[in-house]
Amino acid sequence: MSMRVALIQSVVVADKQANVTHAASQIRLAARQGADMVVLAEMFCCPYQTANFPVYAEQEGGPAFVQMATAARENAVYLVAGTMPESDAAGNVYNTAYAFDRDGRLVGKHRKMHLFDIAVQGGQHFKESDTLTAGDTVNAFDTEFGRIGLVVCYDIRFPELSRLLTDRGAKVIVVPAAFNMTTGPAHWDILFRSRALDNQVYLIGVAPARQESERYVSYGHSLVVSPWGDIVSQMGAEAGMVVADLDLDRVDRVRQQIPVLTQRRRDVYELVEMKQRP
Repeated sequence: MSMRVALIQSVVVADKQANVTHAASQIRLAARQGADMVVLAEMFCCPYQTANFPVYAEQEGGPAFVQMATAARENAVYLVAGTMPESDAAGNVYNTAYAFDRDGRLVGKHRKMHLFDIAVQGGQHFKESDTLTAGDTVNAFDTEFGRIGLVVCYDIRFPELSRLLTDRGAKVIVVPAAFNMTTGPAHWDILFRSRALDNQVYLIGVAPARQESERYVSYGHSLVVSPWGDIVSQMGAEAGMVVADLDLDRVDRVRQQIPVLTQRRRDVYELVEMKQRP
C-alpha cells in the first residue's frame, strides 16, 4: 500500500492571512499532483517569535482553522496544518497541530508537549514557555492507510513520545518543526533518522523556508525518512514543495527482518502512558 505525501516548505510573513492563503494555494497544487496527505510547517502562519504567539493565536474553530479545514475538504486530502498558536477560554496559548480528513473534519490535534526552552552557548537562545503552555496528551489519527502519529518539533528529541505512538499502531509520524541554524545542521537529520530507526516508521518533518533576515532563522530541509533510516526525499533551505510516495508495506517488511519492537524485554522494562486522551 502506498500513500503520496506533499511537504510544503513556505516563507512565513507577518501577514497571517497571506500565509494562510498561500498555504491553501499550495494545498491545491499538491492535490493536483495526487497527494493523499499534505503537511505544513510549524507556525506556518506566524513568524516564530514568543511575543507573536499570543497575538496570532485563535481558538479552535477560528478563521485560519476554518480555512485549512476548507482546503482539506475542497481538495479531498488529509491535511496536517503545520502548527498555529491556539488560545483557550482560560487565556492559555498552545503550539497546536491540527489534522483534517478528506472531508475537512478535525480528526487529530496535538499540542506541543515539550516546550523549546534552550540556551546554547554561542548559539540559539529561545524560551517558548514565556508565552506558551505545554500540551499533555499523546495524539494520533486514523486514515485508510493506517494510523498516523503527531509530534511537534522539540517533541522529537524525547524518544518516549515516538515510541508511545508506535505502540498505538502508528506507521507514520508527522512532525511540523522549525529547527534553527544552531540545532538544524547539527541534529535535524540525525534525530529524524534515529526516531525512524528506533520505531521502524516513516518520519515526515516539515519546516519553514529559511529567511536570513529574520530574528529566528529556520534551517529548512523538510524531509521524509523511511523505516530503514534512509532519507527518501529532502529539500534545501528555499521555499517549495516535495512530493514523496510512502511504501507502507515496507514498514512491515523492516519490522519482520529486524524485529526490535517484539524483542523488547518487557519482563525487565516497560513504557507506560500515564494520561490518555479521552
